Formats: sequence, structure tokens, C-alpha cells
Amino acid sequence: MKKTVVLVLCFISSLVYSQHNISGTFSPADEYSWLIAYRLTPTSQVYVADTKIKKGEFNLEIPTNALPGTYRLVYAVPQDEFYIDVLYSGKEDIILNFKSGEEVAFITSKENILFSTYFKEIADLERDVIKYYSSKSKNTKEYKKLNNSLLSVQKAYESKTNGLLVNDFIKANHPFIATSNLTPEQYIKAKKDDYFTYLDFTNTTLQGSNFLKNKVINFAFTALPLKSLSDAEIEEEIQSNINTVAQIIKNLSDDYQFTLFHSIYKNASSLELSLIPDFVLNQYLKSTVNSEENKKTLKQIEAENRLRIGAIAPEIEWQSKGKQKKLSTLESARNYILIFWSSTCSHCLHELPALHKELKKFSQIQVVAIGLEDDEISWKLESEKLNDFEHVIALGKWDSKYADLYDIHQTPTYYILDSKKRIVLKPESDKVVVDFLTH
Repeated sequence: MKKTVVLVLCFISSLVYSQHNISGTFSPADEYSWLIAYRLTPTSQVYVADTKIKKGEFNLEIPTNALPGTYRLVYAVPQDEFYIDVLYSGKEDIILNFKSGEEVAFITSKENILFSTYFKEIADLERDVIKYYSSKSKNTKEYKKLNNSLLSVQKAYESKTNGLLVNDFIKANHPFIATSNLTPEQYIKAKKDDYFTYLDFTNTTLQGSNFLKNKVINFAFTALPLKSLSDAEIEEEIQSNINTVAQIIKNLSDDYQFTLFHSIYKNASSLELSLIPDFVLNQYLKSTVNSEENKKTLKQIEAENRLRIGAIAPEIEWQSKGKQKKLSTLESARNYILIFWSSTCSHCLHELPALHKELKKFSQIQVVAIGLEDDEISWKLESEKLNDFEHVIALGKWDSKYADLYDIHQTPTYYILDSKKRIVLKPESDKVVVDFLTH
């Protein structure tokens, strides 16, 4: 009897701790050399494994103690751009083929194949509904058939994924299904009102993925009225949507709220919206920052926000020939160029004199050169050679006020401003500065 029990226990143990692999191919083969797997958590990612990609083929051995969830396979840098997210249940091997410029193809993996096919079918059906409205059709039978198809597909996938990891995503993605014939305006409003009905923000499986982040971003930036809106009205609607999101997630942990608002902030910044980044930062990010890690992130966000394209450049003040000067009060230039440099930076001493000479060709520009220095001695000697520039000294070098204010980590660093002192470009070199002014 003892022997039987031991054999049964060993069998159960092998089921629980059996090792699984993620393998497959990358194409073109010569463009990829390494793959790193992370498990996503609600607020971060945890390293799991890595492997070489040899002649376009890879095989990742996932540790036996690896937890189920969304795994991020990073294949290039920057990591937040070049990755594949897969569902790993700990109960199956995953084989996939990745070809640059195309969607990932899963060869084996019940979880990921069902995930892909479900979201494709639902997206296609929802597009058919939009086409119905776009065609201004009055065919109520067709409309009812479309909604019945949506319901049928949703129920079918919920049923056949019962017990799988993907089931959480499918249930949470339940689409809006009209039960009566709605006008386009009624449909948009009803869909917006229904948006959060099936989303469970406390579900840790959903939190440890991009799913909820993407849902929140989609609502905030696309759930807009079906009418023509000015830029200001669009931003007002987006602010209202963000306030709605804030109410929905207000009982979640500060760390996870911070993560969601950070994703909204990044999307607003990428869209170069004028008011939303400040709104999210001041209304929500600052109030949900809690952990030391998030405090560091907030400091970086604040730097990115004040230095984003379109933002008014932070104030700089200096003395020149006994007069107090400010960046904000400079006048008459079409463009202002800020140069952060140092008299002890050999690269600066090589690059700036040549740039100083080149800039003489351009009218209606003014240069403010901020020297990040330990003392004034060498700065005075070198700055006198660049006599067409306005010169500011920032003692303390990397720890100085302006190095912090402008998030300077190397010299020289350039900013180009328009006539209203708005940041229009952050050139990577003196050549890019000249290129901008030339064109």
C-alpha cells in the first residue's frame, strides 16, 4: 500500500512541477540572436529565462516553479517595443513562429491559439456592426443577426475555454450587444455605458498583462461622442473619460493605480496632446505615488512632462553685464537654441567652436549656452571664445539646478525652441541642429 501511495504522489508531483518549453523560429534568422523571457506582474516584470536564437531557432526552458501568467519574450531593444506576449499556463509547451512585420503564428498552444482566434473573430464582428451603421442600413434583421453572432461567438469561447487561463480574458472582453435597434448615437452611448461591465480590475491574471492597460487607454482616448469636436473639446472629453476611469479603479492599490495612470500619461504624451499630460500628472499620478520605485518613476515623468515637445521650456535666469536676464523675456528670435555643455568636456570643446561658426550663417536665432561647471575659471576662458552665445553658468555640474531641471545626463545636449519658447526639437547632435535650421 505504501508503495502505491508513493507512486501516486510521485505522479501528482510530476504533473505539478513538469517542465515546459517555449520554442519556435524567428525570421529573418540573421536579425535575431537572443531571447529573454519575463513574467509580467501587475506593476513590473520578473526575469524567468533566456536563450540564444541560433539560425533563427530558439528553445526556452521554463523553470518548473514558474507561475502561470502572461510572459513577455523580448527579442531586441528597446525592450518596451520589441517583444511578444504569450499566455503560459504551466501545463503545455508553446511553439510559435515570428516573422518580422507579421503577426505571431502559434503552432501549438491551446491557450494562445484560442486567445488569437477569439479576439480576431470578435474584432471582425464588431467591424461588421460599424459597417452596418456606416452604410446607413435600415435592415433590422441584419442588425439583429450581427448582434446574435456576437453573443453566439462570445458564449462559445467562454464555454470551450472553461478552466483555461485565457478564459479570464475572454470573459472580461465581453462585447456590448444591442438588444434593440439603436441609432448610431444611441449605439455609441450604450457601448460607452457598458464598457466596464465585465472588466474585473481585481483579477490578478488580467493585472499581470497589458489587457487592462489597453482597455483603459482605449476608453480614455476613443470613447468620444459621435459628432465633430474641436481640439479643445476632444481634450475635455478625454479628461472626463479619465475621471471615469479614476472612479472605477479608486479602490485598487496605489501601486496599480499608478501603473494604469502612467500608461494613460504615456499615451497622451505620444499623441502630443497639450493639456492631458499635465492633467494626469497633477490629478492622479502625484496622488497615487507610494513606493520608492514609483517615486523615482514620478521624478522621471515630471522631467519628461516639462521637457516634452510643445511644452514651454523651463525658465533659465542669468546675469549679463550687470543685467538680470531670463529665457522667457528674450525677444525677436525665430528660434532659440539651448546648449548644455562644460568647459571640461573635450567633445564640447571640439564641437561648439565649429557650431558657433556655422550658426553665424543663420539670422533670427539666439543661443543660450549653459555651462555645467565645478568652478568659473575654465568656463570664463572657454565661453569668451563663443562670444555670439548668451552664457549661463550652473555651478555644481551634474548636481546643478539646470542639469536637474533639464534632465541633463551628457554634454553637449541641445534643445531647439520656437519664438514662443516652446520645445520643438531635442537634437542628438550639432549636425541635427544645423539641419533643422537649414530646412
